[in-house]
Amino acid sequence: MFQNKDTYTFLLDGKTIPFTEEQTIIQAAMAAGEYIPHLCFNPEFKPHGSCKICTVSANGRQTASCTQQPQAGMVVESNTPQINGERLALLQMLFVEGNHFCPSCEKSGDCQLQATAYEMNMMSSHFDHFFPDRPVDASHPEYLLDFNRCILCSLCVRASSDVDGKDVFSLAGRGIKTRLIVNAESGRLADTNFSGDDKAAHVCPVGVIIKKRVGFAVPIGQRSFDEHPISFTPHPALKDN
Repeated sequence: MFQNKDTYTFLLDGKTIPFTEEQTIIQAAMAAGEYIPHLCFNPEFKPHGSCKICTVSANGRQTASCTQQPQAGMVVESNTPQINGERLALLQMLFVEGNHFCPSCEKSGDCQLQATAYEMNMMSSHFDHFFPDRPVDASHPEYLLDFNRCILCSLCVRASSDVDGKDVFSLAGRGIKTRLIVNAESGRLADTNFSGDDKAAHVCPVGVIIKKRVGFAVPIGQRSFDEHPISFTPHPALKDN
């Protein structure tokens, strides 16, 4: 148990990482400039632990680094062949579960899923594609929703609920039938009070929530992860810290 606000340390792949009692493993790692692959984690929101990409070995036991608090002297392993192999398999499953066509996606180069796949040296999706029949909602005057790209990270759900106070989005269904929906009787974004000023409009790590009429304004090749790999790119929420 912590007795005060003192800083303690743990080892991450052999490197000493300082941490405080409020931090999880991934928060302490990011604050120290160390990258642990992740998708559903955003430092602005309470950890959700849904994607499992951030799984590490902590004292020999696998755990989600976004929810696990470190202990003084803990030995954490992240960059190992076994853990990276498991991450790769999870990424491959995400790609085949949805309809991800990177060359035609407006989010290409700014997409965390794509960038993380590059980081894990993903060369193919390996598994058979599901090709789900998912809608595209262009009803809103300013924003388009392409549900084909959703990875069920729930960041838009949490942002709309916890920050915007609107509950525009939610997850429905169970298991493989889980899907993102719009909380309107019509199911259309236009029939909600969603706004471009909402936090939910800016947290999607992939290409589900897209602002209209600005696609490809920044040329491919000059985007966030085109210039630097995701392991060397600070999370947007940490850039000003």
